[in-house]
Amino acid sequence: MEHPPETGSEDAAGTSPGGAGPLPTPVGEYAARLTAELRGMDRVTITGELSDVRRTRVQTYFQLRDDRGGISCAIWNNVFDQTGLPPETLRDGAAIIAHGGPDYYPGGKAASPAFSFRVTSLRPAGEGDLLARLAALRKQFDAEGLLQPQKLLPRPVLPKRIGVITAEGGAARQDLLVGLERRGWQGEIVWGFAPVQDRKAAPAITRALATMATMADVEAIVVCRGGGSLTDLWAFCDENLCRTVAALAVPVISAVGHERDTTLIDDVAAVRASTPTHAAEAVVRLDCVRARTDLLATAATLDRAARSAVTGRIAPLTARANGPSRAVRVQRGALNQRTREVRASSERGQGKRRADLIGGTARQLNSSVARTSRAVESGLARTGAAPAMLANRVSRQLEHDRVHVDRQAVALRAHDPQRTLERGYARVEDDAAEPVVSSKAARKAGDLKIHFADGVIAASVGKARRAAPRRRQPDQDNEFQQTSFEGVDPDE
Repeated sequence: MEHPPETGSEDAAGTSPGGAGPLPTPVGEYAARLTAELRGMDRVTITGELSDVRRTRVQTYFQLRDDRGGISCAIWNNVFDQTGLPPETLRDGAAIIAHGGPDYYPGGKAASPAFSFRVTSLRPAGEGDLLARLAALRKQFDAEGLLQPQKLLPRPVLPKRIGVITAEGGAARQDLLVGLERRGWQGEIVWGFAPVQDRKAAPAITRALATMATMADVEAIVVCRGGGSLTDLWAFCDENLCRTVAALAVPVISAVGHERDTTLIDDVAAVRASTPTHAAEAVVRLDCVRARTDLLATAATLDRAARSAVTGRIAPLTARANGPSRAVRVQRGALNQRTREVRASSERGQGKRRADLIGGTARQLNSSVARTSRAVESGLARTGAAPAMLANRVSRQLEHDRVHVDRQAVALRAHDPQRTLERGYARVEDDAAEPVVSSKAARKAGDLKIHFADGVIAASVGKARRAAPRRRQPDQDNEFQQTSFEGVDPDE
């Protein structure tokens, strides 16, 4: 804020003696100028919620707040008394409309300076103001599509566990319990106690709702309190609270106020209940007492109908049961008669077949004896001639086999290696008894065995060395003879 330069503390040139710059302004003088400046500003009318109300002997101090900020205020007690309002008007959480302007108290050596909004008149915030704000919020929520999500959520007919957010000592809690008991519900309740009327109510209810929504087994949540003016119920029009309700995946039943009271949470909730008792019917949609009564009545009706059906069918069933027994007796008599007839006929047939069988068997036996006798005589005749025939056949076969064996012996002798040796040939083998068929193989083998027709001699292929021949003893014609000689290559 700029102010026109003032004189008195500065010299005519506006500088300190010596030309060292502007002269400093005493703080008291500046405080007085600031006070005059603030008090000269236009008077305005503001509205908000009271907090930190402190009443002294001379004046009352408080703060006026809303969602965007706050300001310290003060009002002289005599000015407040002129309004004719009761003292409880100035209480924490109350909404008021105040008229006044900024003021500054410069203080002194024994008092601290302070800024405040000096209130010259005030009145409680009328429902008209609140209704206008509520209408604006409702229009904004409708444009953003926040009024429908909760209403589209499926609600259980008979939940096992529900959450309830209300004041711990309020009458709404007892009314809800009475309503649930009247419906015969025996599930579990998770309580979330929170203030329902002051500036701290909306944040506390919001936290309780968020906490309950994280419990997987909570199937529905009831928010309830008793009736009151729109000012008393304004916590349930809190924008943050209502946005939280619209975003929850658990259905919320709102039971705030009475039939004539309408808050923003009623618009965004899944169901709006006019009273806590109505909320009990909305959260537990099945009347368990009536359902149990209907079930017992239906069971009794079914029992009576079953008994009547059984007793009414005994006589017809008995009559029908006698018919099959009579038919069985008749059929049993006819069957016995037929059995006797079959037995007699069988006995007659068996006698006739027995006689025919005996006569036929005798005739067949006589014929068979005659055929057997003739066969035996023929067999004896054939058997008497069989030895001579068998001896003849054996002799011819023996002669034929002897000729064949002689032929095979001649052929075998013709291929006997010994016969070849007898004609002047010899068979040469190495030490492994393998035949040696070339001079190269003989030199490679070194020691040889030479088979003649009358015996075997040993030979070695090596350097020229002739040994004196030894005379063969007559008794050693077929023994092994060892001879060493020098091999001669036929090609050299």
